[in-house]
Amino acid sequence: MGSVQADGAFMITRGEGAYIWDDRDNRYLDATAGLWFTNVGHGRAEIADAVATQLATVAHYSNFGDFAPATTIALAERLAEIAPVPGSKIFFTSGGSDSVDTAAKLARRYWHEVGKPNKRIVVGRQKAYHGMHVAGTALAGIPVNREGYGELMADVRTVEWDDAKSLLELIEREGAEAIAAFFCEPIIGAGGIYLPPEGYLAEVRQICRDHDILFVLDEVVTGFGRIGGSWFAATRFDLQPDMVTTAKGLTSGYVPMGAVFIAPRVAEPFFAGGVWWRHGYTYGGHAGAAAAALANLNIIERENLLAESARLERSLHEHFAPLAEHPRVQEVRSGLGAVAAVQLADPAEALPFVKTLREHGISGRAAGAGAMQFSPAFVMTDDQVAEMAGCVLKALG
Repeated sequence: MGSVQADGAFMITRGEGAYIWDDRDNRYLDATAGLWFTNVGHGRAEIADAVATQLATVAHYSNFGDFAPATTIALAERLAEIAPVPGSKIFFTSGGSDSVDTAAKLARRYWHEVGKPNKRIVVGRQKAYHGMHVAGTALAGIPVNREGYGELMADVRTVEWDDAKSLLELIEREGAEAIAAFFCEPIIGAGGIYLPPEGYLAEVRQICRDHDILFVLDEVVTGFGRIGGSWFAATRFDLQPDMVTTAKGLTSGYVPMGAVFIAPRVAEPFFAGGVWWRHGYTYGGHAGAAAAALANLNIIERENLLAESARLERSLHEHFAPLAEHPRVQEVRSGLGAVAAVQLADPAEALPFVKTLREHGISGRAAGAGAMQFSPAFVMTDDQVAEMAGCVLKALG
């Protein structure tokens, strides 16, 4: 379970910028920014100081009813300013899995409140990953993650990850009057780093609009700059989603936190209609996490890290695309966002290859069926990207 292997843990003791060190003081380029999240890089004392100041003032307080720490309110207002859909409400969670479960529950409850309670089916895609809570595991298109649990959640369907017609066919079979929401990762992350086909996102968005199905964009990975040049994929592709699930880059992983952006249409019954939605988390909107998020957003804006992410999009593609010529590599997926995947020809080699990369000074990760994940901090330089690609080539032999 977890990251500890039978032969011992790979123990991380410190980090700075795009580097981490192990317990033997060996230095590694962090190829994955932790788990997709350390967007501003390691060792940002500014974030730690903001959290310490907040905890010394008031660590947290309930966000239920009319309670809310001032710092949490400040963050909600800040996020509303950059929301993909103007006028969106912000619902805080403790992380990405919470955000997905929140969106799944809210989608069904929304339709109940507007007089269409039969719209209960939630739809995910093959290869997709939506966290490890019940709804997210049920929605995900990774069968091995669902094995051994039985039916986790009723009224869940899965369509092909890269064909909008598959969604249309499902609508024809089930009837739009039965479908509540379609969950979509702009870039499939943990399922193997798959980029959307040209025009796919706009097409499925329009299908949902045409059939009155809520469009939920899972931006736990892509949100807060990972998409390259924009805060969100929703903005970059002008998708106007009904909900956006986020976490990771919200605090750059310095403190656990998530948030769901809820468009005015979905929020309306619970505000104008006065409906009390009995849902929330003890640590949702934690004041210390809110302080971390505000400091993180300040860094991103001050250092123009959205533009740096766009630079990394180009740099990763330039330096990693040539690796596709290696006989041990099936393909390289890059060119959208600050992400890349090196798909090994033999998927069984992926996990051992993670340790081989360490021998060459790279801390990496396997994802999906034999893909190596590359999603560095936005502060990684082009020279470091070139170094990283060179080390991968040496590791391939």
